[in-house]
Amino acid sequence: MSCGIILAAALLLSDPAVAEAAALPPVAADAPVSVAHEPLFADLVARSGSLKTMVDGWIASGEADAEGFMAGAVFTGFKSQATDLAARDLQGHLVLKERGTDNDLKCILRGISEDMLKKVAAVEAAPNAAERKAALEELAYLLNDNVEVITSPPRPAA
Repeated sequence: MSCGIILAAALLLSDPAVAEAAALPPVAADAPVSVAHEPLFADLVARSGSLKTMVDGWIASGEADAEGFMAGAVFTGFKSQATDLAARDLQGHLVLKERGTDNDLKCILRGISEDMLKKVAAVEAAPNAAERKAALEELAYLLNDNVEVITSPPRPAA
C-alpha cells in the first residue's frame, strides 16, 4: 500500500478539517472556485504563514548559524511542524484529486509536499552561513508559495 494513501487515511481519521473538506461535494472541473475558505486549506495557509515567519526571523537574525541550533528544540520543533505541513499539503492534493478537480493547485500542493522536507534538509546540510541563508531563503519562498497558491483568486478556464 502506498505511503501516501496510508498518510492520507491517518490524517483523515485524525483531523476533522480533512474529513470536512473531503465531504464537500465535487466541483465542476471548469468552475473557478477558491478553496481558501475551507478549513483544511485555511489551516494550510495559517501553518505555512507561521513557519515562514519563523524562517524570516532566522534569516534576519542569523540565529540559525548558532552552534547547536539544528539540534536544538526550536529547529527540531520547526522540522516537526514542517513535516506535518508537508503531510497536510499532500492531503489537500488528495482531497482535490478525489473531487475530480483538474487545476494547478492540486499539482502544486503535491509538489510543495514533496519539496518541503528537501528544503528543510538543505538547511540542515548547509556547510556554512552563506549556504544556510540561501537554503533558508528557498524554504521561505516555498512556504510563501504555499500561502499564495491557496489564497490567490481562481482564474476562469481560458
